[in-house]
Amino acid sequence: MTKLKNDTFLRALLRQPTEYTPVWMMRQAGRYLPEYNQTRSRAGDFMSLCKNPDLATEVTLQPLARFPLDAAILFSDILTIPDAMGLGLYFSTGEGPKFERPLRDEWEIRDLAVPDPNVHLRYVMDAVSQIRRTLNNEVPLIGFAGSPFTLACYMVEGGSSSDFALVKTMLYQRPELLHHILDINARAVTSYLNAQIEAGAQAVMIFDSWGGALSHAAYHEFSLPYMEQIVSGLIREHNGATIPNIIFTKGGGLWLESIAAIGCNAVGLDWTIDIGQARARVGDKAALQGNLDPAVLFSNPDAIRTEVGKVLHSYGKGSGHVFNLGHGISQFTQPENAAAMVEAVHELSKPYHE
Repeated sequence: MTKLKNDTFLRALLRQPTEYTPVWMMRQAGRYLPEYNQTRSRAGDFMSLCKNPDLATEVTLQPLARFPLDAAILFSDILTIPDAMGLGLYFSTGEGPKFERPLRDEWEIRDLAVPDPNVHLRYVMDAVSQIRRTLNNEVPLIGFAGSPFTLACYMVEGGSSSDFALVKTMLYQRPELLHHILDINARAVTSYLNAQIEAGAQAVMIFDSWGGALSHAAYHEFSLPYMEQIVSGLIREHNGATIPNIIFTKGGGLWLESIAAIGCNAVGLDWTIDIGQARARVGDKAALQGNLDPAVLFSNPDAIRTEVGKVLHSYGKGSGHVFNLGHGISQFTQPENAAAMVEAVHELSKPYHE
């Protein structure tokens, strides 16, 4: 395999020495970029964009043309797996994702099957391969999936939810049904991420977007064990290269020690926790990714630089930090403010790596 020109991101995930702190942004290919909006309108709708490898490659590379980011992330959606299970994913303007056939009856849950990623999700693998070729070893490519619990939330609720009433009712009233969904999802995510790795992804991330909605006990029963199952089943080396993984539970700051203990390479942090305290708690078990409040990017370059400096100072000297936002970049962010953040991270982090 040809060596990566910039492997700073991968080295940081493996807690190896780096010259500076690498940076990428969750949702870095998205609606805050005018060029993304143009490509999306050409595609017709969001799912048509996801399912067209040429267009998915185009939008994946757009932020890299603008900013000197240290990683690319596959352009896709976490809900491709339940869509491949036959639930009928669609997007309503201004309402987010919805399913035509959410899981309402016991027989539907019992009939769930793990999709073959190389058949039912071929378009994703084709996109991964094409993006990897087009990147030409400039920076690594991140693959990703939703966590089993987060996928289950959408599959049972039928879309986004403010209170997760349906899935939580099932959790407490019929836990065996939810465990069945989660087991199928965990096997599906493992298979899906491994297929992405075989197609060319050089790191993988699990987005547990709704794990933070659970109680302490429920998180340790219904979310974390299934992510641990995935981590234990992931390909760790491919074509002679180590493939690191990142676990991100939004709202999971209370459980950092538990997350780091499942064997992941890195723990993603939202903006509600101090990264220095997180580092002290996690120790040498895992690298950390995060955790600037995305709303900082609504301000101005001077304020952004100050806030970037605070995060870097809190983490302190040494490797094992990948700079990121604490959640996805907002569609209302000015691109020049994202540029200011990337520039500040690269410049201000160098003294911490001497």
